[in-house]
Order: sequence, then C-alpha cells, then structure tokens
Amino acid sequence: MFDRFLNKAAELLNAGEPFVVATVVRFEAPISGKPGDKAIIRVDGSMWGWIGGGCSEPVVIAEALKALADGRPRLVRISPTAEPGAKGGVVDYTMTCHSGGSLDIYIEPVLAKPHILILGRSPVAQTLARLGQAIHYEISVVAEVGVEGFPGAGRIASSIGELKVTPQTMIVVSTQGEDDEDALEQALGSGAEYVAFVASKIKAQKVMERLQEKGVAAGRLRQVKAPAGLDIHAASPEEIAVSILAEIIQTRGSRLRTAAEPGAANKSVSLPVINTVAKDPICGMMVDTAKAKHRSEFQGKGVYFCCAGCKQTFDQHPEKYAV
Repeated sequence: MFDRFLNKAAELLNAGEPFVVATVVRFEAPISGKPGDKAIIRVDGSMWGWIGGGCSEPVVIAEALKALADGRPRLVRISPTAEPGAKGGVVDYTMTCHSGGSLDIYIEPVLAKPHILILGRSPVAQTLARLGQAIHYEISVVAEVGVEGFPGAGRIASSIGELKVTPQTMIVVSTQGEDDEDALEQALGSGAEYVAFVASKIKAQKVMERLQEKGVAAGRLRQVKAPAGLDIHAASPEEIAVSILAEIIQTRGSRLRTAAEPGAANKSVSLPVINTVAKDPICGMMVDTAKAKHRSEFQGKGVYFCCAGCKQTFDQHPEKYAV
C-alpha cells in the first residue's frame, strides 16, 4: 500500500497539482484508523487512501482544504469530548459518533512549485530565469531562443498557448522592444493575477494606451506591475531581475497570509467551491450536505445527520438540539 501511496503522490507532484497528505498519528480504541494510515486529499475535495471511518472524512477534507488555502500544516483531533489540555496548533473536533474512540491526524499541504512565466529573451529575462531556478521555482519561457539562453528553464515555448497558466502563475513580460504590445496582451489574456512589464513608466503607459484602444479592459490594465519589481533603485539587468523576484516573493507571501486569515479558507482563487459541510447536532459529525441521506427541517432550515438514528433522536425533540 505504501508504494502505491508514493506513486500517487509522485503522480500529482509531476502534474504540478497541490494536495494534502493526512496521516493518523494517534488513536484511542475503539476506532478504525490506526497510526500510519495515510490519505491524499486533492483540491476538489476527493480523498485517496484511508484514515479511518466515514465519521472522520468530512473533517479531514475540510481541514485539508484550509491547509491548501493557507499553506500551513495542522494537527486535527477528533474525540468524543474536547480535551482541555490541548495546546496551540491542535484543531479540536468534538464528535460523539457511535463508533467511539478518538483520532489525531496530521494534515500537511504539499504545494505546487511557484511558477514564473517569462515572455522575452532580454538580459533581465535570462537573469530572472536563473534566479528563479536557484530558489527552486518552476520557470517557463516564451521566446524564440535556444535552450542555451535559459539553462534553468523547465520549458521554452513559442507562445503562451503551449503552456499551462493558472491564476497563481507569475508572468513577467521582458521583451524590451520585441513585440512588447503583443506579449503584454497575451499575458493579460492568460488569466494570471500577477503580470509585470519591464519598461519605463512612459513606455508602459503608451503600450497600455494602445491595448486599451484595442479593447483590453482598463481595470485589467491597472493590474499590471509597471515598472516591474520593487522600487529599490535597480539599474543593471541583474538588479532589475532581483527586484522583480523580490516582488514575486512578496506577492506570493501576501496571498498566503490573506488565505490564513479567519474566514478566508476556501476563498482562495486556487481552490474551487466544493460541497457544503454541516454539523450533525446529535453526534457532532461533519456531514457533506450534498451527499447526506438523512435530513430534517426545523424552523425553515435544513438539518443534516450522519445516520437514521441521529435523525430519529432529533425529530423526537428538535427544540432540544437546534442551535
């Protein structure tokens, strides 16, 4: 089983898809999950592997998606009663399912490498590719140039259409006189949130005015970082490349901090909106409302249950359990 787990993780890594590894690290009987049991949770909320019975899966999936959003691992404890001795860093879920027992699961996000897509073959572009490769970023280049010009690039293409571009891809247009307008238009049409243009303020303004005349939305043009990079008074191509990489690191860090704020989980553009999870008011189990087989109505609101027994208990005295 472990070799299959490693093969699955390697498959996702090679595809550039982020995922979460959930590992059971502690248990108290009776419960089906045992230390060492592992599962992979993908960005769509699907689970591959085993970490215990169905009671724990919705909790693990919900916390896994939060980990993908903020990039932080966490230890999840599922038990019949909250443990007063639980320290910081432990996410406590009280769940009195019929199976009993408790489970501690370590949730660890495995994020795809940051991806920098460079348009152009200028000295700034070549230096940025080397710097990005040195800190283990994924580097792609769109330029009519041989591999010798970009030894650190994972892929060199002749157009953006040949490459995978996501909203998290960082695009830097460093054509510097070679089809600047077309390159920036391609970058803006890709859907990437970060687009930087290596040019002076005057040149950038003129290029963007022409693009607006061609129908590119003014709001989209205002998102362009131009001149590219942090204002550190860079002068040489090497210094400009450093300032751009610093801005990319800063932007990526800001995204992760925003995703980590309370209430921000699953709102990141990198994660799709998936199934809604509700808490069974009887046993405390987290229930996927899209798949729930047992449901009641009380005071105009839907109430979801993990099993028929919980539904029956609720229906007898709904006012006792309704929150």
